Amino acid sequence: MYIAHINTNDGTEQSILQHSQETAELAEQFADCFGDGEYGALCALLHDAGKYTEAFQKRIHGANIHVDHSTAGAQIVNKMIPGMGMWLAYCIAGHHGGLPNGGNPTDTQAEATLCGRLKRKVEDYSAFYDENTLPPLPQKQPFQPLYKAGFSISFFIRMLYSCLVDADFLDTETFMKGGHTGRVQSQVSLEYLRDKLDQKLKTFAGATKPIHIKRNEILQNCLEAADSDRGLFSLTVPTGGGKTWSSLAFALRHAIRNRMDRVIYVIPYTSIIEQNAGEFKSVLGEENVLEHHSNFDFEEDRENDVLKVQKLAAENWDMPVIVTTNVQFFESLFACKSSRCRKLHSIANSVVVFDEAQMLPTEYLLPCVRAIAELVANYRCTAVLCSATQPALQPFFPPNMPMQEICKNTRELYDFFRRTRLIYRGAMYNQMLAEEMGQAQQALCIVDNRKQARDLYQLLEGDRCYHLSTLMYPMHRKRVIAEIKSRLKEGKPCKVVATRLIEAGVDVDFPVVYRAMAGLDSLVQAAGRCNREGKRGISDVFVFDPEEQYANRPHAQGRPLKAAQFVMRHHEDLSSPEAIHAYFTELYKVEGPEGLDIPQIVDELESSRTEFGFLCNFPEIAKKFKMIKENTVPVIIAKEERVKQWVQELAKGPNRDLLRRLQPYAAITYQQEFDCLRDAGAITYICGKTAVLLNDERYSEQLGLDALASSGIGIIT
Repeated sequence: MYIAHINTNDGTEQSILQHSQETAELAEQFADCFGDGEYGALCALLHDAGKYTEAFQKRIHGANIHVDHSTAGAQIVNKMIPGMGMWLAYCIAGHHGGLPNGGNPTDTQAEATLCGRLKRKVEDYSAFYDENTLPPLPQKQPFQPLYKAGFSISFFIRMLYSCLVDADFLDTETFMKGGHTGRVQSQVSLEYLRDKLDQKLKTFAGATKPIHIKRNEILQNCLEAADSDRGLFSLTVPTGGGKTWSSLAFALRHAIRNRMDRVIYVIPYTSIIEQNAGEFKSVLGEENVLEHHSNFDFEEDRENDVLKVQKLAAENWDMPVIVTTNVQFFESLFACKSSRCRKLHSIANSVVVFDEAQMLPTEYLLPCVRAIAELVANYRCTAVLCSATQPALQPFFPPNMPMQEICKNTRELYDFFRRTRLIYRGAMYNQMLAEEMGQAQQALCIVDNRKQARDLYQLLEGDRCYHLSTLMYPMHRKRVIAEIKSRLKEGKPCKVVATRLIEAGVDVDFPVVYRAMAGLDSLVQAAGRCNREGKRGISDVFVFDPEEQYANRPHAQGRPLKAAQFVMRHHEDLSSPEAIHAYFTELYKVEGPEGLDIPQIVDELESSRTEFGFLCNFPEIAKKFKMIKENTVPVIIAKEERVKQWVQELAKGPNRDLLRRLQPYAAITYQQEFDCLRDAGAITYICGKTAVLLNDERYSEQLGLDALASSGIGIIT
């Protein structure tokens, strides 16, 4: 018997034949979600063909030798299916090490590229054919190419790769753990979740207040639109319109109507995720909602069986409702490693809701839109772009993919829910801002520069003043925000200076808001923190130009500012739907194609299709698509006792779970700020490059981390 795995606990053996067949069944099931099950099964049947060698059998029985067991299957499938076989060869060759660089036809067998490996002389694996019969060649075209097809091919490869590696992991894990993996496949149907939500929505029925009546109208629009076929939708609802529950009602009903598998919420900020996921869990059940982002600690309660199951489900998104970040979602779609790609097949046949769609990163807009288009066109998805400030994205989708607006009366909704007016004040110095805020019982000022946030906060006087920025670690910010919300609700004095992290997902309601001049979407989001419930008629949101010392902005923030200034010259009401549309149209025109895909990912993928085959550098693409810039460095703040304990444990050696648990306790610094801390001897390194603050005096409860840098914009994590 040719052996694939040996269980080190009890010595039982799993044959290659059994492993390949079981993996093929799973991979076929996964790929069937987008209609390509036969391709998934073929990849899985061939992925371990290289284990049918004398060398690998010696290795599995203890010999200390290196064996390349993944190239053989890649070579087989490349010969089986001329042209298209190379696409499958990427998946098989990379099922352990990650999708490889395609290289070029001149590569020798010594190269680690796919072209090199397809020429490589491998160990004799002829025994593979003694136990296996190759299936008939797939006859179905695997996808409908969009544009020049290169992007579509790369997307298909990653999706198929996801099916293979998840199936491989699951079957191996099941064998190694004797079938006791701890994974619990959800037995809950989407119909059950819809009924749970309906119980919640019944509490909204019979409302008599005008605002509740209007929210119910929006909900009804969503329920009616849910009966549509799969496709591309927008949901444009002003702040206060009940978008969260209405969009979930649409998503669940639409998924049921179209026999889809799950609902995925993609959200820009962790603060919104924590809020929305908490609300979803309270209605649908904690065990049915997977919250997957960097700040979520699956090990917070080691005895919590739900968290144990969800930790495993985070690997492949095997849950009915997923709430995740833009970063997690899109970086995974352009990744090359199995750990990041493993969940991709679970996106297929899902309703994907992009909350705060205006926050799709401009510098990656084209690859993000292309990815959404692929999901809709080829992977049986429905995409919903949700926003109060809907970006003008229709021109970037294929001509035959119209975007359907769920709420038809967007202008009427805007007029009804209008709670604020944007008033441009010109230049305002910190002293003037501090004096005006001091005269108010409750006031909020939002700036784009972290230094200005600190400087302005230090000028504030009176009871209960607060500062918020990413120089405070997330758990600290969470506590401060909770205190701010409590004081606002009780009508107590509360004055806050914050970077833009407060603009979305933090449901606060101030009577007056000041906002440093920025892109129009940011100005409208800031206005959403003012008079949210409409109890004060129409409130003023004052837009101002900051002092010159704080006006230094990175190029990426300068272009939205210019687009907003352009709209200010042509529209009196800056928050109207017409002004918003004009703003995004102007912004995308100013950016130009290069500014909407700064790493030129789309062009590179499209040009990867050549006369020699599909030659894509998957590792390089993954490296280029990084939505969180690498010029920032996290610093662990070990002020709390349990964090100190985790740091001590991590110092003993690498531990991915500990690193994940420490993320909510990391302040984000720019490289120059980090260099100041390092040069001052204020930090130490543990476990390689993990930075920990040594000097507690450099972190205050009011301002967070003191990095002594002279500048720095407000960033979002």
